[in-house]
Amino acid sequence: MRAMIAEDSVLLREGVARLLTDAGIEVLVASDDARVVLARMADTVPDVVVLDIRLPPTHTDEGIRAALDIRSNHPDVGVLVLSQYVEVGLAMRLLEDAADHVGYLLKDRISAVGDFVDAVERVASGGSAIDPKIVSALIGRRRGRDPLARLTPREREVIALMAEGRSNQGIADQLVITLRAVEKYVSSIFAKLDLPSEGGDSKRVLAVLLYLRGAS
Repeated sequence: MRAMIAEDSVLLREGVARLLTDAGIEVLVASDDARVVLARMADTVPDVVVLDIRLPPTHTDEGIRAALDIRSNHPDVGVLVLSQYVEVGLAMRLLEDAADHVGYLLKDRISAVGDFVDAVERVASGGSAIDPKIVSALIGRRRGRDPLARLTPREREVIALMAEGRSNQGIADQLVITLRAVEKYVSSIFAKLDLPSEGGDSKRVLAVLLYLRGAS
């Protein structure tokens, strides 16, 4: 697996590069500028790009624009965006059309080394990795007569993990329950929320995220 990194904090950039290298992932580029990564991709296409949401020269939305460019021109390349804060609007902009090969994590998630490397590998292989705080923010926006209130406490745990991009087996491992139990919970959730249950994990993640984003 090969990765490229765009992060303007030298300490974080070198730290992420070391984590990926130690996990057996080859780091092709580690730059403070997304334009360097995009230029290099004209010659060499990585499996995944990890980049800060705010990068030089203006430190506004260079990272998210680079991520969208990669998703448009290299749809099979995983894109994992890092952010200092919960920015739901930018997260959903990244996830607007599809939830495959994409991740959005807060930078403090990097300190959980195993989870971070797992997220990078999941995104590179076509899955999703959405920060739990983003998911919590979306769930917290629900108001009034909310269909989520129909879910049991366990089903709410399951839908949160679904939105993060966890597979059924990943959910089972996290909650220490059987795969069959997870399948029943997922089926019940989609029925109660009237969501389409067909498709792979990424379509399931997108359906849940779009449902949560639709809250007012």
